[in-house]
Amino acid sequence: MQLLVVEDDPSISEPLCSGLVREGFDVVLARTGNEALDAEPVDLVLLDLGLPDLDGRVVCRQLRERSAVPIIVVTARGDEIDRVMLFELGADDYVVKPFGFRELVARIRAVLRRTQTAETRQPVPTETTWHGLRIDRRTRSVRVDDDPVALTPKEFDLLAELAGDPGAVMSREHLIDRVWDENFWGSTKTLDVHVASLRKKIGAGRIETIRGVGFSLAEPDDAP
Repeated sequence: MQLLVVEDDPSISEPLCSGLVREGFDVVLARTGNEALDAEPVDLVLLDLGLPDLDGRVVCRQLRERSAVPIIVVTARGDEIDRVMLFELGADDYVVKPFGFRELVARIRAVLRRTQTAETRQPVPTETTWHGLRIDRRTRSVRVDDDPVALTPKEFDLLAELAGDPGAVMSREHLIDRVWDENFWGSTKTLDVHVASLRKKIGAGRIETIRGVGFSLAEPDDAP
């Protein structure tokens, strides 16, 4: 597995890269955001937000726009962390400095394991149409009654998961596992925030809450 470590501080990057190599990873170092964006494809990106040339959030968003590579964000303890914002930018997980090396390796392996598991799942159709809602997984685009709808990366992933089996009830745990991470330890309110946002964009009646269980992609109230 090849990792891209994006870190400009050599006092952090040098021991970190050496440790990851000892753990069996092939490591590529980028010291700036532009270097990270110009790097060859890798299996996972470890992205520090405090970069000398570009805002790390911009780098995260641009990496996500061009590929589905897993991204773990690294942020300083003093930073105000908006977990929902990080996940909306496309981050798969985050760690806070100073972090334990063993914890970091465990998170890297968990994210890689989840990604590999996702690749071996039973394939779903490239496009799903459900009562005027059209989801194209190839282009990551959504239309409601032929009108395009702009979604964040995680909103799209959540909707695509629900659309993988329209009408089926999916538990909160299942959705968090599939859309975020099997080891995600943040508040489950993150899921509620994304569901609420989706309802505003595609229509409140299209996602049904099953109290005490989870959610399902439902027929809209005006469905024939």
